[in-house]
Amino acid sequence: MMGELFSKHFTLEKISQNVYAAIAKEGSGSVANAGFVDLGDKSIVFDTFNTQQASEDLKNIAERVTNQPVTWVINSHWHGDHIRGNQTFKESKIISSEVTYSKMKKNHPSRISKQKNDIQGLSNYIESLQDSLNKDNASKLKDQINFLSELEKSLPTLELVLPNQTFKRELTFIGTKFSAKLFSLGGGHSFCDAILYIPEEKVIFTGDLLFVNCHPTFFEESNPDKWVEILRKVELLNFDVAISGHGSVGTKEDFSKLINYINELKNVVREKDNIEGIEIPSMYSDWSSPEVYHQNLKVLRESLSS
Repeated sequence: MMGELFSKHFTLEKISQNVYAAIAKEGSGSVANAGFVDLGDKSIVFDTFNTQQASEDLKNIAERVTNQPVTWVINSHWHGDHIRGNQTFKESKIISSEVTYSKMKKNHPSRISKQKNDIQGLSNYIESLQDSLNKDNASKLKDQINFLSELEKSLPTLELVLPNQTFKRELTFIGTKFSAKLFSLGGGHSFCDAILYIPEEKVIFTGDLLFVNCHPTFFEESNPDKWVEILRKVELLNFDVAISGHGSVGTKEDFSKLINYINELKNVVREKDNIEGIEIPSMYSDWSSPEVYHQNLKVLRESLSS
């Protein structure tokens, strides 16, 4: 069955009897991971990718696997790679925290209209990268061209679809097979991060609170101390598998790795005056997106000095 359920945007992984992860493929229209849960008489999609062409594949596959329309859609946080596919799910109940809803409403309209108004600029940029690729043929550049081409393809028909239901701290979804719990402990990676926990399947969807074998992205809004505190609390729950926002599917061990990573990063910024030439510690040297490490140091340095 898995062979038939193919998307160029993600790899479908069956995590447990009723939970599926959609793991983003490099250079596609997905960018972040997503997934879905079959509760029996109802189903949940967690996050909707960066483009509507990726989310259309997700919807079609979720409906084929669960044999029913998607009941609920969750936006884990406000960042574009988790919500820009929302328009595919207009028939479903789209849910986020109150904070996520307000950030989406405030920040995305101007971003999207700016991108729509400069499709020509994006096309020219893709063309210039294509010229470099003809000389170089680097796979990383290929991925970037493919990713930008998917973005370009999405823009003419892209519309911002906001959640039509919000929650404060937690929300329970009850199905005929079992229930799932959506909750937020505030902001760590973003202003507010939501988590979906399916106790009976021992699976958790973390959004961008967890990155597995790839460097997590710190933004100005990220709160490293709170991020660690949230990871420690979530780690205490009874689960075997964690579906991360980026990277591969993880386990509790990946929570510990990320906690160490964040703490080590903070120490480097506190102890070193010059963060320019710092080498990536060997235990993270094989993680993907290595360029993010130095960006993270800069973001942390600025937040500590402000």
